[in-house]
Amino acid sequence: MTDGAGSNPPPLPVFGPEEKVCGNCKLWAAHSVDHRGWVGVCRLQAERGLFPPSAPLCNKFLPRGVAAKALPPDSSRRERTVRGVGPVVRRRERDPNEVVDLEGLELNMTRAELMELIREAVGEGGEAPPLANKWEGGSIKLVPGKSDVQGKDLPIDAFFHKIVMVRDKLRVMEQKLNAHPKLTDAEKVEMQSYITRIYGSLTSFNLLFRDKEDHFVGSKSED
Repeated sequence: MTDGAGSNPPPLPVFGPEEKVCGNCKLWAAHSVDHRGWVGVCRLQAERGLFPPSAPLCNKFLPRGVAAKALPPDSSRRERTVRGVGPVVRRRERDPNEVVDLEGLELNMTRAELMELIREAVGEGGEAPPLANKWEGGSIKLVPGKSDVQGKDLPIDAFFHKIVMVRDKLRVMEQKLNAHPKLTDAEKVEMQSYITRIYGSLTSFNLLFRDKEDHFVGSKSED
């Protein structure tokens, strides 16, 4: 591209390698010809506009034909923290004594009581009572009354687990019964008597428990 220099612009000036001028810098690029001769731009400092290649060097000088040096790592640069792209879920702390609204069901139950009931239902209650040592690894043999019918062996551990589940469900029922807001005291006593009889019927299985405090008793269980 030329500017007032006709169709045949003058050749680009050539400078010796020792000359400290912009024409020897790879950042300077020829643009056009004006009254000063060839002028060009600095690729790094475009704000300088057009200037001749004979301009003195600046602190950004890069010799032609020499590869640019890689910038040293900046020790002061703070490392970027890798953040997950998924949403951050923050759980709100809930009051365990908060009364739970079960969509219109007339149940006076706190959040802690509801969670306890759910854990009981899925078998995640407190620590299971231990089986008496003498029964560990044993089995219960079911012998049919007919000789042509095959019997069955039931592991005592599995049978004991079922007994414990029955006991835990009875205790939950007893607690909910005593706290029920719709029952009168007379109705609670009557229902409690049935639970007491159930406990009495289950005392036959007390020999399976290792610890006496886990036994069934024919009165209201102590929790």
